[in-house]
Amino acid sequence: MTPEQSTWFAETFDALVSNVGLALLGKEHTVRLALTAMVAEGHLLLEDAPGTGKTSLAKALAATVQGSHHRIQFTPDLLPSDVTGVTIYDQSTHRFEFHPGPIFASVVLADEINRASPKTQAALLEVMEEGQITVDGVTHPVGRPFMVIATQNPIEQAGTYRLPEAQLDRFLIKTSLGYPDRASTIEILAGAKDRTTNLAPRITTQAVGTLADLAQTVHIDEVVLDYVARLTEATRDDSQTAIGASVRGGLALVRTAKVWAAAAGREYVIPDDVKDLAQPVLAHRLLLDSEAEFAGVTAVEILGRILETTAPPAVRVG
Repeated sequence: MTPEQSTWFAETFDALVSNVGLALLGKEHTVRLALTAMVAEGHLLLEDAPGTGKTSLAKALAATVQGSHHRIQFTPDLLPSDVTGVTIYDQSTHRFEFHPGPIFASVVLADEINRASPKTQAALLEVMEEGQITVDGVTHPVGRPFMVIATQNPIEQAGTYRLPEAQLDRFLIKTSLGYPDRASTIEILAGAKDRTTNLAPRITTQAVGTLADLAQTVHIDEVVLDYVARLTEATRDDSQTAIGASVRGGLALVRTAKVWAAAAGREYVIPDDVKDLAQPVLAHRLLLDSEAEFAGVTAVEILGRILETTAPPAVRVG
């Protein structure tokens, strides 16, 4: 990435954040994380109470990049074919035709994903990892960009299925929106309408692909890679974790750090990029041991301690 390209990247990224921010007031940091996940070609998990703007975020992202948007309400009776699509025999042509499901969109909102059965949840594994769906032995790509924004309600857990670790590991970032501050709430109440309705696109879906390709060219020094490796190893060695971050978690941290650096107008990653993203990228990948969980310890607290005790590189990079 050249300095000119990094400047264009940062200006474009800021314009996207501002545009989505017109629909989601007072949530700039969360919007930046969501766009980071999109440009890094990953997926976002939101754990939030109802009515905090999760649907608005998905619609605003799709509108901003001139993409399509589908919402899937996950329920216990939802079937895998209700998500992926189904092959139906057409009597007029005497051929089987594939009818795509709602997963074929630029931004897919998987609402309350933990209410669906594990079988239906598993239907997302292939498309989230490989960007394609296989039905009756035929592969169907979903296109680019493709992003799943899944939601979980942290309060009402009756009738839900806990996401397995393999599924959690597919989400690049986990975060929450939370409620807006009072000033933003007043502004929302004054409008009392869907702010995503008239949101104008700022770039095309093809330009999102250009951003993604550029982000991969951001330089990351070996000492920063060593820092990422030490952080992930520390999560596995911690006495309060049963399972720490895998190599996939380390790769996710590198991918997002490159986007974060480019969004700041840099052609290289610095340790602060890694520190900024460690919690939203790694926390949901940790499985705590039973004693720590019983004591009320959280993965965020463990990561905070690891970041304090794991020294970042002392040398200047870039």
